[in-house]
Amino acid sequence: MADKTLTSRDVVSRLESGMTIGIGGWGSRRKPMALVREILRSDLRDLTVVSYGGPDVGLLCAAGKVRKVVFGFVSLDSIALDPHFRAARQKGAVEVAEYDEGMLQWGLYAAGIRLPFLPTRAGLGSDVLKHNPDLRLVQDPYGTEQLVAMPPLRLDAALVHMNRADAQGNGQFLGPDPYFDDLYCLAADQAFMSCERIVPTAELSAAGHSATIKINRQLVAGVVETPNGAHFTSCVPDYERDEAFQREYVKAAGDPQAWAKFEKRYLSGTEDDYQAAVAARAEEVA
Repeated sequence: MADKTLTSRDVVSRLESGMTIGIGGWGSRRKPMALVREILRSDLRDLTVVSYGGPDVGLLCAAGKVRKVVFGFVSLDSIALDPHFRAARQKGAVEVAEYDEGMLQWGLYAAGIRLPFLPTRAGLGSDVLKHNPDLRLVQDPYGTEQLVAMPPLRLDAALVHMNRADAQGNGQFLGPDPYFDDLYCLAADQAFMSCERIVPTAELSAAGHSATIKINRQLVAGVVETPNGAHFTSCVPDYERDEAFQREYVKAAGDPQAWAKFEKRYLSGTEDDYQAAVAARAEEVA
């Protein structure tokens, strides 16, 4: 079987401006942040980002990389809203399509199984339909009920982060939830997976039940080993969310001068530079 190992730079070199990119994880949990940071270093722009969003969306909006965000929420979990995304919305700097969380799931699934839509009750009786006037209702062909026809959310590329993977592209989550990373991969023309550690295939089965090997190698175009690559989001059980760093991120986002210092310290160099700065910060506050 093919060895699919890549670098983060390799992954981003396969992306193009104007693409629709799905980003896995959930809020500030197990986000492929090393890959997001590599996009920040690139000249990619005019992206449509599909995400149960967190700082992935916020950072890309702050860097002017995003044309449109398709989302169920953009939250930092312990902090309700990502500040950069909130600012972008308030300024009208990005287009948005805000769906119910279940509708986003259904859109990814519809794309993955190549259907023109999937029926759902989610969104009925809410302002989701008001603010997404392109959505259509369909009648149950076996009865009289009207349902929302959720269209497919087709992705040019998907980025996900897992606890473990093998070189062939099988991916394993070891935390409490797979989120919808498998659906992102299924819905994408090409999917790229970062992970905390690349291990031999047999080690995946030894580390957990086969059900935890959620990402199938057939869906994956490339695998990147990025230790601490979800920081500052969580990657349980490898590490929890870096709450102190997250608070620093939010505080800096509220002041242009503070944000310039934050960018210079953490985002101006390579991923190795980022990780070194994070380690130095941890020593300073210890």
